[in-house]
Amino acid sequence: MFRKKNARRLPEKSYETVEKGINDIFEKAKKSSDFLTITPLESNLSLQISYYKTLIDPNTLQKSVLPFLKERAAEIIKLTDLKNIIPIEGIKFINDPIEVDKALHEGSLVIYFKEKKDEFALIDLSYPRLGQRETNDTQNEFSVIGPKVGFIEDLSTNLHLIRAHLSTSDLLFEEMIVGSRTRTKVVVAYLDGVTNPQYVNTAKQRLQELDVDASFDNTELEQMISDHARTPFPMYITTERVDRVVFGLIQGQVVLVSDKSSYAVIGPATLMEFFSNPEDFYLGTITASFFKLIRVVGMLFSVFATAFYVAILTFHYEVVPKDLLGPIIFSRANVPFPPVIEVLFLEVTIDLLREAGARLPTKIGQTLGIVGAIVIGQATVEAALTSTILLIIVALAALSSFTTPIYKMSNAIRILRYPFILLAAVWGGLGIYVGLLLLIGHLARLKSLGVPFLLPLYPYRRGGATASFLRPTYLTYSKRPWYLRPLSLKRYSPVPDKDPEEGLDNE
Repeated sequence: MFRKKNARRLPEKSYETVEKGINDIFEKAKKSSDFLTITPLESNLSLQISYYKTLIDPNTLQKSVLPFLKERAAEIIKLTDLKNIIPIEGIKFINDPIEVDKALHEGSLVIYFKEKKDEFALIDLSYPRLGQRETNDTQNEFSVIGPKVGFIEDLSTNLHLIRAHLSTSDLLFEEMIVGSRTRTKVVVAYLDGVTNPQYVNTAKQRLQELDVDASFDNTELEQMISDHARTPFPMYITTERVDRVVFGLIQGQVVLVSDKSSYAVIGPATLMEFFSNPEDFYLGTITASFFKLIRVVGMLFSVFATAFYVAILTFHYEVVPKDLLGPIIFSRANVPFPPVIEVLFLEVTIDLLREAGARLPTKIGQTLGIVGAIVIGQATVEAALTSTILLIIVALAALSSFTTPIYKMSNAIRILRYPFILLAAVWGGLGIYVGLLLLIGHLARLKSLGVPFLLPLYPYRRGGATASFLRPTYLTYSKRPWYLRPLSLKRYSPVPDKDPEEGLDNE
């Protein structure tokens, strides 16, 4: 028999190298609460099974793997015997730790002998349809483009959805118990090597210090661990969208997921994050930046529009253009109330319609909102209880508040209108200016997990401030927000934009 002179055998990995690699992988995986290692056989204590419980189908494990292992335990002498014992096709046998790590995150069981970690059997028990059902689409955070999968009231399913998007061993889940009576499971999720440990430790410490009897929902838990209780602004982002949670983890934020809750809590959060939408990254840079600016302008209009109306008609008639003065006088000719009463009446009416529509069944609520707004608006104008111009302004202000993607921030904007209206009624433009100073001072003292709420606007950070109002291109968004102090600042290596003419020349 002849051999080729240049033929060489590939070097095989030594047992020590394989064992060290697999031990490192398992040690890191054990930091996550959803990683399990079990001993299925009492007669053979050296046989081990490792897996992520949030990625596998537990029914298949209980019905097609464990019973057959227990019934024919005496026949297991080497790993290859599993092919004749377990009635599942496609069992693989490998000795590469990297492939083991990859298989774990794809939903496979890893079976091996504890004393001899040089060969591993992989059984694919992935459950890709877990959570992918028609009833778990987002209910309150809609998007036209992009995924529409949302969380449900099951912790295992929610963790599966997160890990299915982030297939890395750096994603760690740390489980805690909150509530002396409800014993609610709360998972702290973060990316090891990316998220600043200070945020993780702060979140865990606040959860451990909670002395409550019950925790029913993550939105309630968010208030319990908040840095400031007496503020209308939410200190954390509460979301039902999986993609927003994944994006927050990649950015270096901490995520809280609890059992029996369809919302996740993301922190630390800053003010301008509440006006961002995951859909911004599914659109082009110019389009997304335009819509982001629309949200910011809508927020400002919603807060100040009716206050300026009261201030102008009460104290500052001189700022009204002559061409507009006539229609304003005509529309208010028969209104018996001062502007502040007129505005408060309409604002309260709009809030009553909105609250009633939200509490009624869907079809009835939509009918009430449309018919109620038309009937009440027309009736108030004909009864001379309000002016037509104010009716338009209040309707636009209400629409503007709906552009905010986060529901809790939208509620805060609704509440802010009332103090500005009252200040405008007392001091006019000066009252609005005083209210604005008080609002900025209040925002400047707020913190989320110890991070200033106004970052990167105050303290001012030039690069981050630009990204707060515009959606940057992928070429300039290759780094994580440094004000979050991530351990790894770089996300990816950007590819420079290509000149179309240069591409034609190359062809």
